[in-house]
Amino acid sequence: MSLYIASINSGSNGNCYYVGNATEAVLVDAGISCREIERRMKRIGLNIGKVKALFVSHEHTDHIRGIEVLAKKYHLPVYMTKKTFRNSGLKLDGTLVRFFDFEAVITIGDLLIRPFSKVHDAIDPCSFLVSGHGVNVGVITDIGIACENVKSVFNQCHAVFLEANYDVKMLEEGRYPWHLKNRIRGGRGHISNDQALELFTSHRPAHLSHLLLSHLSKENNDPVLVKELFEACAGPVSIIVASRYRESDVFKVDFTPVAAGTNKGTMAQPVQTTLF
Repeated sequence: MSLYIASINSGSNGNCYYVGNATEAVLVDAGISCREIERRMKRIGLNIGKVKALFVSHEHTDHIRGIEVLAKKYHLPVYMTKKTFRNSGLKLDGTLVRFFDFEAVITIGDLLIRPFSKVHDAIDPCSFLVSGHGVNVGVITDIGIACENVKSVFNQCHAVFLEANYDVKMLEEGRYPWHLKNRIRGGRGHISNDQALELFTSHRPAHLSHLLLSHLSKENNDPVLVKELFEACAGPVSIIVASRYRESDVFKVDFTPVAAGTNKGTMAQPVQTTLF
């Protein structure tokens, strides 16, 4: 069985990630406009009518900007913690708001979504593991450190959206004020390319087939640099850099049990979709 994944947008200008199967899907965050999400999904053949729920990782604007219009237009339930909702300022129809506790498992059709706590400078931040038919997809961005929860979930994944926010040298030598540099690298902001690479090399499972490097800084990172850094030790894992300017391809992620000692996940490749 398969899951289909795509980055709709990834960066401080807005974040939105798609995970679905052949019949239903969820969006994790919606930090760009409803109209732009519709346009981008249509361009890559994703049917927005198959999106059955929105999941919110935290209350920062680049993760919730499009939530109100998208939820209202498509009557989508919005899942988040109570603290995140209270601090978000979102004005939603009460019938659409769904609260969860960490480690709960939410069922959306044949998809299972498990939120887990992480370290970030928000009121009640979480990331998500989305599963279906034996395939696990992690959406792990906006993390100040790779905490034990992150390491544990990463080790279960067949595909991951993983933050690689900044290059240490570029941040140090860049034009950001000192307080902002410290906020980013201080353990509650974002992780660097090197920290993401350490997580990847130390905790990737044998069945990981696909890594989408996400939430890159416009000022303090370079897509070419980070792609080369990861590809140097990626082995059979496909490395894709998620863009802050456009949607990614749609990738099909399969799980096929094979002989012990080999990579258990088939390599995820871009797929041509027809509004599946």
